[in-house]
Amino acid sequence: MAEPAPKIRTSFICTIPSAVVTQALAQAGADAVVIDQEHGAIGPEHLHAMIAATAGTKCRPLVRVGKRDEAMVKLALDMGAAGIVFPLVNTAQEAADCVAMTCYPPRGRRGFGPFIGHSRWGVSFEDYLSKVGGTVVCNILIETRSAIDNIEKIFAVEGISALILAPFDLAVELGCPGRFDSPDFLAAVEQFERATDAAKVAKVAKVAKSRVAMTEQQVQAAAARGYAAMMLGFDVMMLKNSAATAIGWIK
Repeated sequence: MAEPAPKIRTSFICTIPSAVVTQALAQAGADAVVIDQEHGAIGPEHLHAMIAATAGTKCRPLVRVGKRDEAMVKLALDMGAAGIVFPLVNTAQEAADCVAMTCYPPRGRRGFGPFIGHSRWGVSFEDYLSKVGGTVVCNILIETRSAIDNIEKIFAVEGISALILAPFDLAVELGCPGRFDSPDFLAAVEQFERATDAAKVAKVAKVAKSRVAMTEQQVQAAAARGYAAMMLGFDVMMLKNSAATAIGWIK
């Protein structure tokens, strides 16, 4: 008897500095929200409220930091984030550095200070390390030519939870912005997927393969190609597109 297909994890990217928006997406049933401090309008003054707004749901609050910056990572995790999404990772060494920033010693070098974040998880300050500290995820965005060229070595880095194919930046760098049917873009995607499949066959990777998929057709195509997690959209674009559709009803 064939095993049932694994559940595909879903997430949305929050660029609007609003706990209300984050809470609505969490309550809708998303497995995760990515609070975006790289391209979103979200500063530290909104970070805690948006993370806290996911409490009481199954939704895990992740934070995309603006860069591989230890201070940004520490703040996000100490506010209660379930993990970090790192942009512009090009090499295995950079990926390993990302893992180190999300882990406590001796595995990594995260400083201990979840004075605020422990409450998000319903544990005491004293119990945070044992009950939450080891569950923090480290997700890596694959969005450059260098990352594609080094993808096999990046896959082999211990401690990465997911590698996320980021089509917008990758297409721009490859010289085909917005043209996701470009031969160069498709070749890069194929290289990414081939490395994933090879790591799975060799049983050396526990890394989830993820990508942005913002239409039903894209979701179905990605599922057929073995993607385990999908980012389904950006809050501000979903709002704008829904508003434009509604306005169109009366034109």
